[in-house]
Amino acid sequence: MATMNVSLPSEMVDFVEHEVATGGYASSSEVVREALRLLQRDRAQEQEKIAILRREVAAGLSAAAQGDFSSRSALDIAEQVARE
Repeated sequence: MATMNVSLPSEMVDFVEHEVATGGYASSSEVVREALRLLQRDRAQEQEKIAILRREVAAGLSAAAQGDFSSRSALDIAEQVARE
């Protein structure tokens, strides 16, 4: 496993140290790895939401080009995507 040094604000250092001290994690590296895993997961979920919205927009544009219009607003579609 590669090693990387990072600088953190004191509040984050305190948080990491607290997580280790209370037994939530075995080491500060474990805390950072978990944080990065969560960030990766969140980014992937956001990218999937964007992909869904793009597909919905493309489908809507295609339908509109054929004269088929929906009564759903962009907000309705965005809310549906947020629920999925």
